[in-house]
Amino acid sequence: MAYQQKLAEKLTVLNERGRGVLIRMKHIKTVCSDPQLKPSFLTEKAMEPAVKYINKKFPNIDLRGNIVSTHQNLSGVQKQKSEILVALTSYYYSFIDVMEFRDHVYELLNTIDACQCFFNITVNFDFTKSYLDLIVTYTSVIMMLSRIDDRKVLTAMYNCAHEMSNGNSDPSYPRLGQMILEYDHPWKKLTEEFGPHTKSVTGAVLSLHMVYPRRNLGAEQWRSAQLLSLLSVPADMLSPACCETMPCEYLPMEVMERWIILGFLLCHSSLNTNQASQDLWKMALRSGLYITLIRDETINIHKVTEDYFDTLKGYVPFCVSVCYSGAIHKEKRQFLRNAIKELCKILEDEPGLLGPKALYVCMALAFSRDEVLWLVRHSENVPKTKTPEDYIDSQLAELLFYTEKLKTLMCRHSRVLQRYHLQYLAQFDALALNDTIQNMNVCPEEESVLMTSFVSTLSALTVKQVENGEEFDFRALRLDWLRLQAYTSVAKAPLCLKDYPDLAKIMNMTEFHTKMMDDIDGVLRETSDLSILCFYPRVFEKMFSQGCEDVLMQRYLIAFPLVCSHFNQCTHQMCPEEVSIEEHILRFCVTFLEEIAKQTCSIVLEICAEQCNLDDQLLPKHCAHTISTARNKKQKKQVPKKGEPTDQCDKNRGKNHYNLCHNRNINTSARKHMDKLHLTLTELCSSLNYCNHFTVWDHVIIPPEYLLSQLEINLAKVIVRMANYNKATHEITRPSDLLAGIKAYTSSLYTLSRYLSVDVTRLVKSVLLQQTQPLDSQGDQTITTLYTSWYLEGLLRQASSALIIHCPTMHCFVNQPNENETRFKAEEYSDVSELQALAELIGPYGLKFLTENLMWHITSQVSELKKLVIDNMDVLVQIRSNFDKPEAMTNLQTSENVLKRMTIIGVILSFRAMIQTMQKHCPYLMGPTECLRDMISPETDIKATLSVFELASAAGLSCDIDPALVTAIANMRTDGSSLEEEYKLTYLLLIYVAVSLPILAVDPNSYYSREYGGHHNNIHCLATAINQLSAAMFTAQNKNIEQHLKEFLFVASSTLLQLGQNVERTDSKNRDSIYLLLHMIVEESPFLSQDMLEKCFPYALLRNAYRDVYKSSIITLG
Repeated sequence: MAYQQKLAEKLTVLNERGRGVLIRMKHIKTVCSDPQLKPSFLTEKAMEPAVKYINKKFPNIDLRGNIVSTHQNLSGVQKQKSEILVALTSYYYSFIDVMEFRDHVYELLNTIDACQCFFNITVNFDFTKSYLDLIVTYTSVIMMLSRIDDRKVLTAMYNCAHEMSNGNSDPSYPRLGQMILEYDHPWKKLTEEFGPHTKSVTGAVLSLHMVYPRRNLGAEQWRSAQLLSLLSVPADMLSPACCETMPCEYLPMEVMERWIILGFLLCHSSLNTNQASQDLWKMALRSGLYITLIRDETINIHKVTEDYFDTLKGYVPFCVSVCYSGAIHKEKRQFLRNAIKELCKILEDEPGLLGPKALYVCMALAFSRDEVLWLVRHSENVPKTKTPEDYIDSQLAELLFYTEKLKTLMCRHSRVLQRYHLQYLAQFDALALNDTIQNMNVCPEEESVLMTSFVSTLSALTVKQVENGEEFDFRALRLDWLRLQAYTSVAKAPLCLKDYPDLAKIMNMTEFHTKMMDDIDGVLRETSDLSILCFYPRVFEKMFSQGCEDVLMQRYLIAFPLVCSHFNQCTHQMCPEEVSIEEHILRFCVTFLEEIAKQTCSIVLEICAEQCNLDDQLLPKHCAHTISTARNKKQKKQVPKKGEPTDQCDKNRGKNHYNLCHNRNINTSARKHMDKLHLTLTELCSSLNYCNHFTVWDHVIIPPEYLLSQLEINLAKVIVRMANYNKATHEITRPSDLLAGIKAYTSSLYTLSRYLSVDVTRLVKSVLLQQTQPLDSQGDQTITTLYTSWYLEGLLRQASSALIIHCPTMHCFVNQPNENETRFKAEEYSDVSELQALAELIGPYGLKFLTENLMWHITSQVSELKKLVIDNMDVLVQIRSNFDKPEAMTNLQTSENVLKRMTIIGVILSFRAMIQTMQKHCPYLMGPTECLRDMISPETDIKATLSVFELASAAGLSCDIDPALVTAIANMRTDGSSLEEEYKLTYLLLIYVAVSLPILAVDPNSYYSREYGGHHNNIHCLATAINQLSAAMFTAQNKNIEQHLKEFLFVASSTLLQLGQNVERTDSKNRDSIYLLLHMIVEESPFLSQDMLEKCFPYALLRNAYRDVYKSSIITLG
């Protein structure tokens, strides 16, 4: 009985098993073809004799015969037998799987022949399809087995190791070795095997003669029939799309061609006797050159057919005169692009039409998939032809995009499909099926039970199930229908399905409707699976690059990453070793998205650059030139006097007209360029904005994030490039200009949100925050590093050499007047606005980095000062006790060096005070901070004092003691020195500076400038250096600051008063300017007062000094 044979179940299980075995064979072939993945035993030098011996003696390798010869050749196997068993087990048992699969296929095919089954793709679709799939899968497995070059070595070496380890060979080896030998010439053996099955195979393949020719029409026939058009007959727009062969309408063309070509190759006798077979065969051959076995493994059907038929005597070579044309498929793709685009637009506007026109959607997806796969197969192996462009399609992105869009519509409106088809099943299919059953003359019990269950299941459906969100599962119904097809397709069946075509028609239609209820994803996989692209990387990447080059295709480029979501369908649970394929697929997707993002990023930044140039022209620094140009034009314009000839005026008018037209042409060209950029940006952003996210192999992909990533990387590079730092010439862009440029870029970037839903604020914050660090996320230098380097090496180094002067009156640095040409104007980089711009650019983290570098330079100078103090310690100790005796100072050396280094420290500290400015963005925070600072008194604990001062300093407030300087000083203890020794060096350093002050009067640049508010050699910065450095050093040593500063004041006053006793005026011509320096020290110090100064230095001297200095300054008012 047919019930006992379980043909339907066996076909289902064997097809799934065969697909797994086929993928394992492909995996073994891939591994053995790659020297890096190949088992090491096949490539080792020591194993070469064993490999050659096994290939020569296969399959009969007698380990007990000629022992000497065997041991010589197989000694390598003997040494590594354990490793060989472990490494080759999976390969060996994979070949065993092939043998067992072959046995089951033999058994089932013989059973089907014995039952004299009837096959017709238009009647028992599932049964016929499963039968033909099994034949093609089995043939593909055998072909893949024959393509594994190392199959003999893998099996025989494993068996040798097994026999050496266990004393006997594997029981399956004799049959396995014989099978491998038989399939050295696979086509010959396969045709012998399928000889007894010719009738069944031929009958099944010939049933395609009603389907394949209709599906294999050209674009002109499609166009004349208005295929896939919902608008061709408006009155039928709401009518359900159905036909007698619904499953055949979206059956893959390649599958049918495989059935035809491989079926007739296996059972070729009908080609000589049956005209229908010849017609079907030739039509399949005309469609192309290659058919797929699995993934990228193909067969050149013309070559294989010619080679095989040449071995058959008296056989007509049917394939010799067969021609093919890529132009036919090119026209089909062109038609499908427009047809599917129209279908998408209509269904997007009216998703309710998805219900009645679901078949059209499946057909559109299947036709597109067929053409894409054909192009992929033939692009890899373009034949010699006069029109190679037929195998190149630069507009494929559009076809892929609308295919993906159709799939998205189906998934998005799945409830619409369910609601429609539920009512169709309950109110039409169930009734029609019931009527068909009632009209049957004969209905056996088993078949009656199945069909009654169909009617009852469909009749029980209600709309409330969809509204309540219930999950549907009709897999049992579809499996029962396959069983019923098997029961009614055998010879002498009580109920013969071919006698009841109406039953087959209604059940095939019902099966399609149930899939729309519970297996939409499965239908989409069946109709639009493009996972084969994963195994054609060069073709896939070439298609993408062609789309990138065409501006009109750029909005469809997102289709390529979306196609990567298909690739998880290409694996099988029988081959878990394919773990690397996930990385391969993700790399594809990421590469495509990064390329789209790079193109978009370059366009965005180019637009920003254009906008930045326009904003730069509107900056105040250009207004003088603009006004001057306009004024000169007005002055040069002359009105001709009355009676004066106008030839010259006409000539000027013509010249002006030419200039005007020329400028208009330039402006028009610029506008066209900007329009082109915005058009390209619109297309690319449309592509990235198509979907918020999609999934590739359990990884959630968010396309806009790739653009943000590229913008982050490139915007950082643009900002650094805008700084225009030249280390050799010490040139850099002014901070205010860079800030204006960044603001222009930022304002332009915010327009990106009009095209794409991205968080531009997060992007800008991330980039600018990275620029406040020494290195960005890519490890490149930032503007913080560049400006820190420039201000230290370019500005402060020249200020240390007195080429640049610190100007307290203007709160900036200015260039020293000299004959040499200066590279930059210091005031343009150090005034209040520039330093505020710098603070805004590099932020608090950048200022902290700059401060740390400044502190490092200060501590370097302090280290050198300590060395000088140590060298002159004995003299300084004597001077401290006898500072009123000039003769005690004669033995003091390197006083100029001490003052020079202290001046450098003062310049650095003055610059730091200038950059420590905070705009009043948060007054409610600044007020309490100032109150905390003002509450600090000398009696406050030093730790609390430093904590409050650190807070105030971070807020940009000036403090009596610099906490950063205290920390830097505390961290630079001399090796092996004690706290008392450090303390001694500190107060002797102050003595050293105090007794060295008179030397400054000799320097001609030590004169005080009323205009600058300081001295021309920057010695006025000594006041800052002495006060802040002494406060920091004594704080670090926990000593009294005021006491030692008083001592310094007494020593300095005494030495400066001795300066006035010098009769020779040339030695003390800048004496008055040095007196002012003493006043500055007291004035800037929070620990000294004017009363203290008057006790040791007459105020009359200061008053006279100010009068003399200011008298020498020429002041011009008005």
